[in-house]
Amino acid sequence: MFNVTELIIAFFISLISSLLLAYPVKKMALKMGAMDVPNNRKIHTIVTPRLGGLSIYIGTVLGIFYLFPNHPQISAIALGSLIVVITGMIDDKYQIRPIIKLSGQLLAAVILITSGIIIEKVTLPVFGIIELGYFSIPLTILWIIGITNAINLIDGLDGLAAGVSTIAISSILVMAIIDYRVIVVYICVALIGSNLGFLFHNFHPAKIYMGDTGSLFLGYSVAVISMLGLFKNIALFSFVIPIIVLGVPILDTLFAIVRRMVNKEPIMMPDKKHIHYQLLAAGFSHRTTVLILYGFSVIFGVLAILFSLASNLTVSYLAMLVLLILIHVFAENVGLVGRGKKPLTNLMWKLIKKEKLDHKEQNVQQKP
Repeated sequence: MFNVTELIIAFFISLISSLLLAYPVKKMALKMGAMDVPNNRKIHTIVTPRLGGLSIYIGTVLGIFYLFPNHPQISAIALGSLIVVITGMIDDKYQIRPIIKLSGQLLAAVILITSGIIIEKVTLPVFGIIELGYFSIPLTILWIIGITNAINLIDGLDGLAAGVSTIAISSILVMAIIDYRVIVVYICVALIGSNLGFLFHNFHPAKIYMGDTGSLFLGYSVAVISMLGLFKNIALFSFVIPIIVLGVPILDTLFAIVRRMVNKEPIMMPDKKHIHYQLLAAGFSHRTTVLILYGFSVIFGVLAILFSLASNLTVSYLAMLVLLILIHVFAENVGLVGRGKKPLTNLMWKLIKKEKLDHKEQNVQQKP
């Protein structure tokens, strides 16, 4: 069994460390000139320090160090994380070219693969366990780089990346506890603590941004823990479980790629058509938009847990139906379907508003 007391202590070590370290990190960013300057693609209107991810990184390291996990690949994981953090810090200061940033991620991925952390097989219904063979290495590299950049791309609003990744990591934590993946539990606890400590400074209105230092580190960390835990699960849909957990950033990234290909735009070209920008354009406030995406993340996380626990196809198919509805809602809100119309989204909001009105009427009727 897990030592709950030790996990709680590690959680608070990470949380308090990240919370307190954000103050000197903010001063460091100001001295270095690692600042996020507003432009026509960004929401914020004041110059804000970056590098906040450094407090998340150090807080996580301190929490894991307290737990002192005994794992053959912990050194490779630590070295890879250091590489992506340094890459992120350089980008936060100098805004390096995407190819250089990608090189840092690739180096971290190679270190993990050479240490033995690799996606060797997946489980699919009907087909069962599928050994990937020669496809293991390219799929592993694609997963690490893809998830790292998915978290990076969704870091567009105050508290969004930190909150969404915390929800995803919490879902992974639940599955890791059920499946008794000790190293995954340790890393998850430290990451959640650090993220929550940083969110104190980063939730709207943010006083500091995590920058690429934080988003690359979180993306890398989520990619690693999913390979150590979720891909090794023998559930009916183990291949899609890690994808569902990260539904919000993955779908946003995939839709961005499809959108740019359809519009014949460069895939790496940034735009203001991500899901969070679309929700803002629909009239939601900054904070409400973030909370809506938190809600989506929670639903995806719960669906992933259901998939991992499903012992029969009925539960899996019901969860799959809900998943498809959510994907369609996402597609509507990023303009990929309906030619700008949002029939399913509008129906959902009408039902929610009707429920609120009915609740108000009941309260009025109950008053003397």
